[in-house]
Amino acid sequence: MATTAPPPSASHDLSGLTKTLDLLAPRWSVWVLMTLSSQTLRYAEIKPRLPWLADGQLHPRLRHLTSDGVVERTEYAPRHVTYGLTSRGAALMPVLATIASWGDTYLEKGMVANKTTGEMEPERIPPAQNIDDALALIAPRHATPILWSLQARGSATAKTLATEAMPGYGLTAIYKPLERLAADGLITASGSGDYQLSASGRALSPVFQTISAWAAAPPAETDARRPRGQGPAPSQNRSAPWATTPSRRTTPAAPAVRSDGPALTTTAPDSPAWKTGDLFSHQIPARPVSPTGGPRR
Repeated sequence: MATTAPPPSASHDLSGLTKTLDLLAPRWSVWVLMTLSSQTLRYAEIKPRLPWLADGQLHPRLRHLTSDGVVERTEYAPRHVTYGLTSRGAALMPVLATIASWGDTYLEKGMVANKTTGEMEPERIPPAQNIDDALALIAPRHATPILWSLQARGSATAKTLATEAMPGYGLTAIYKPLERLAADGLITASGSGDYQLSASGRALSPVFQTISAWAAAPPAETDARRPRGQGPAPSQNRSAPWATTPSRRTTPAAPAVRSDGPALTTTAPDSPAWKTGDLFSHQIPARPVSPTGGPRR
């Protein structure tokens, strides 16, 4: 099995990867982004589409995503403000599709009775929940650096992983994140003490690649790749593509109307199309489901 060390450029890619995960991982961030993926909306139009958010949770999510340059706040009047994806935010949609596809394939699912036939079948999980559950496994501190190192090396000892993934920590500090990743089904340990990625861990490669590419792309490149029909481009009067200062603009002739199109129009290769009801098809679990095999949800 390969033991090649990560190339020098890998540290830059890893930095972009971890920053992007920090952006996406806070609860409800993905749900807000997907809700805004097809059109701009006013606050009062967003809130009923996210019925599980407690009062006071939506504004912090919008501020967080706006300050990170993926959501744009446009002020037409003091009481008329809309939110939509920036070009940078729209470019995240294929990334989210890739994460959702991994979660749908590799995360465990409960068995439920088919309403028509009565036969037991895997539960249908909303794409946004698949994304959140996948992020819960790879976004914790030190998890991604360990997976990144094993992806480059093939296998490595705890000492090597501690040096590469947790510099400045003692050797014993590596074992707790290793145990968590093993319990989540993303890595395995050999009898000789080496660690390597499991099949589901190796399958994270496209996820890491798409996130790294998004993080490395300059704003001009993401503008060029921006899919059509996924919200307005950033305001032309902004000082920079990622600027977040609210701007006063002319009130539109008519308020935003609800779209009958899909919540997400971009799909990952070989993944099923996402339909209108996919985003909020059932109550969100309060915590990850106990594993019955495969990565823990």
